Amino acid sequence: MIQKKFLAAALLAVGGMLTVLSPAWAHGDVTPQPVDTKGLPKLGDEWKDSNPFRGNNLTETATKIGSSGFGQNCARCHGIEAVSGGIAPDLRLLAVGPDGDEWFKYRMENGSVRDGRVYMPKFKGILSQEALWAIRTYIESRHTEE
Repeated sequence: MIQKKFLAAALLAVGGMLTVLSPAWAHGDVTPQPVDTKGLPKLGDEWKDSNPFRGNNLTETATKIGSSGFGQNCARCHGIEAVSGGIAPDLRLLAVGPDGDEWFKYRMENGSVRDGRVYMPKFKGILSQEALWAIRTYIESRHTEE
C-alpha cells in the first residue's frame, strides 16, 4: 500500500515537471487576444510610420484601449502596467516619439526570434493597426527614464 502511494506521488511530481517544461509555456505559444478598438478611427491597411494617436484628441481613448490590449497580450512577458519582471524588456524605457515608434513598428512586424525560438510572436496582421498603436500609446503613458 505504501509503495502504491509513493508511486502515485512520484508520478504526480514527474507529471507536474513535464507540464512546466512543456513548450506550451514558451513565450511564443500564446494566442493573441482581440482588442476592442471602438472609439478609434480605422487606419487602413498601410502601416503608419508614427503613432497616429499621440498628442491629439484620440490620446485618452487610445490609452484606455491600449491599457486593456497590453494587459491581454503583452503583460504576461512585459509585466503588469509595463513594469517588467525581467523576462522581457521594460517597455517603459522605450523612447517616446518617432524613435520609439520605429522600434515598436519593427517588433510588431517581425516579433523576436533567436536561435529558432520565438521570444515574441509577430502581431502585425494578428491585431489591428488601431489596436497596436493604442498599445503603443499606453506604453508611452507609462514612460520612465529610470
